[in-house]
Amino acid sequence: MNAQKTIRICIVEDDALILKSLQQMLNSTEGFKVSGAFLSAETALEGFSELLPDVLLLDIDLPGISGIEAIGAFKKLQPDLNIVMLTVHEESELVFSALRQGAVGYLLKGNHSKFLLNGIREVFEGGAPMSPSIARLVIASFKPSKENILSERELEVLQKLSNGTNNRQIADELFVSTNTIKAHIKNIYKKLHVNSRAEAVTKGFKKGLF
Repeated sequence: MNAQKTIRICIVEDDALILKSLQQMLNSTEGFKVSGAFLSAETALEGFSELLPDVLLLDIDLPGISGIEAIGAFKKLQPDLNIVMLTVHEESELVFSALRQGAVGYLLKGNHSKFLLNGIREVFEGGAPMSPSIARLVIASFKPSKENILSERELEVLQKLSNGTNNRQIADELFVSTNTIKAHIKNIYKKLHVNSRAEAVTKGFKKGLF
């Protein structure tokens, strides 16, 4: 691999042993070069505009400014910077906070070195590397929400509406009056912000309510 394709990397990691280990691993691998290694975001930001790395490996737990807080500061200095969070945290709140702030990858420190190297190559080539468990979190966030915006009885009524059952039939099946069913349907319309049975059923499907 020629010098033009060497990926320049900066690392911000407050554990000196991990920082040294990452430096040694990356510098000893063809195609990678560590252009800066720092124990805090503050020290990294001081001379960052002179480094212009291709990829920044950024820890979350840092003294002073946290990794997530620092994302915006790094992006101001280098808007096209590829920031990959390298951390032990798998909490969804931290994952999505980092991604919202502008990180394009999220890797766990426990991953094998080959996974890290592949992740750096992937982000350098325009991808968004994520550890498998993190990718599952992100994918799960796009699944239809099954939040309980309707009561159990309202869900029953909506399910029967989706089957084309009329008010009298629903009332008979649930052993209640037709006026009670009408009240449930009115509440369903209100909660789903719709005005008809068809709209209620369509929205119910979209929200994954049944």
